[in-house]
Amino acid sequence: MAEQTANSHDQQAANEPRFSLQRTYVKDLSLEMPNAPQIFLEQETPAVEVSINVGGQRLAESVFEATVMATITTRINDKVLYLVEATQAGIFEAANIPEEQLDPLLGIVCPTMLYPYLRANLADAINRTSLPALHLAEVNFQALYEQRIAQLAQEQQQQQGNDAGIILPPGATRQ
Repeated sequence: MAEQTANSHDQQAANEPRFSLQRTYVKDLSLEMPNAPQIFLEQETPAVEVSINVGGQRLAESVFEATVMATITTRINDKVLYLVEATQAGIFEAANIPEEQLDPLLGIVCPTMLYPYLRANLADAINRTSLPALHLAEVNFQALYEQRIAQLAQEQQQQQGNDAGIILPPGATRQ
C-alpha cells in the first residue's frame, strides 16, 4: 500500500507545472564607433535611440529559448557616436504548462528575467568605449506583449477586410 501511495505521489509530481531558468548567455554583441576618434572632440549632448525586441523558440518538448534584443544608437547631430546591439538569451524549462499560457510566459516572464543581464552587458560594453555610462530604464514586458498582440489582431482584421473585398475571376482560388 505504501508503495502505491509513493508511486501515485511521484506521478502527481511529474504532472505538476514546472518552470525554471536553466542558463543565460550572450547570443550576440556588437559595438561600433564609426566616427571615432573625431567624434570625441564634439561637445554637444548625444541623442539616444533605444529599440527592444523579444523572441523565443521551442528547443525540445519542454525546453525553450527566449531572447531579448536591444539596439542603442547614440548620435551627435547626424554622426553616430556608437551603435551597440546585443541579444541576451536564456534556456528555460516549461513543463506541464497549458499551451495557451506558453506565449505569455515566453513573451513576458522570460524577457523580464533576462533583461537585467542584458542591461548589465550593454552597460559594460558602453563603459569600455571610455564614454559616460548608459543605463537602460526598466521595461514593462507585459505592456509590450499586449501591444504586440493588439497589433497582430489589427493586422489580421485588416487582412481579412482586404481579402473580403477581393473578387476572384472564375476558376481562381485564394492562396
